[in-house]
Amino acid sequence: MMKLEVSNAKVSVRFRKILGGSVLKGTVFNKWDGVDTHLTLDSDAPPEKLAHLIKNAKNGCFAEGLIVQSVPLNSTVEVNGAPFPIEGVTAD
Repeated sequence: MMKLEVSNAKVSVRFRKILGGSVLKGTVFNKWDGVDTHLTLDSDAPPEKLAHLIKNAKNGCFAEGLIVQSVPLNSTVEVNGAPFPIEGVTAD
């Protein structure tokens, strides 16, 4: 691989979201305001090689890909072994 020495790598993630509405009234909603990440690491590697490493890691991250890309969500539900379509929830 890239053969860079990195130590003390840590990442913190903060999810900024709002959950509201009423379960009883059927008005539950969630709204995302954003996701913040902060990476810290120690390394004596050249800055351009570290930038290359970090770009590769971020571009290959499944979690970040779900956030920054529009990803289709296809939902199905079964109840007692039979399809259970729900308007506004399932694709059926």
